[in-house]
Amino acid sequence: LAIEGGCNAVATTFGVLGAVSRTYAHRIPFIVKLNHNELMTYPATFDQIMFGSVQQAFDLGAAGVGATIYFGSEESGRQIQEVAAAFEEAHQLGMFTVLWCYLRNSSFNVDGQDNHVAADATAQANHLGVTIQADIIKQKLPENNGAFNLIKGFGKTHKDVYDKLTTDHPIDLCRWQVANCYMGRSGLINSGGASSGSTDMAEAVTTAVVNKRAGGLGLISGRKAFQRPMGDGVELLNAIQDVYLDANISIA
Repeated sequence: LAIEGGCNAVATTFGVLGAVSRTYAHRIPFIVKLNHNELMTYPATFDQIMFGSVQQAFDLGAAGVGATIYFGSEESGRQIQEVAAAFEEAHQLGMFTVLWCYLRNSSFNVDGQDNHVAADATAQANHLGVTIQADIIKQKLPENNGAFNLIKGFGKTHKDVYDKLTTDHPIDLCRWQVANCYMGRSGLINSGGASSGSTDMAEAVTTAVVNKRAGGLGLISGRKAFQRPMGDGVELLNAIQDVYLDANISIA
């Protein structure tokens, strides 16, 4: 699907890369996800576990490595140290690094607002991700703002963030995420989001337009593209690419 859809990379696990590297690693750049959930612990836990090494990814022909940090979780301190060390090694081997830069803490939801997608909190996570040498930040598109004002005793902010530096417009909220990626020095890509059926195409194109007009560098699309017939998935991927190829869609 990634090759037929003209994608510039595919993110996958050690297992998939190990199974197909001899056939495909020279045809499309692979990003190996170093850590992910194991989803078998009972009662359920949500942690990012390292499943392999940077050297393994390099030996299998990967061009880059990726990892997730759940900022705000109890395990985030360990995850930051593990991923920082992995990214340092990857750069020594000439590989690029991608951070799935997510928030996870049930206490972040206050007064009915899901602050896991708040512009100010996700932007701070982006800043921390770039600090540990992520070349590309993968972040959810912001849907609201003001997490630091709602969650008492948490983080630091300034009223100018809300009065002067952002508005409620989706492009401005996304632009704040870009600004916290060292003013876009490390590229921001936004998530394509979960598959919701007939509205997937419109949602993906809208997200791409917001990301591009905010100064972002692209989208990563998973479930919207692969949880459908091949032809439909290719069409969706091509529609996203058309946004970034269209010179009429520019910085807002």
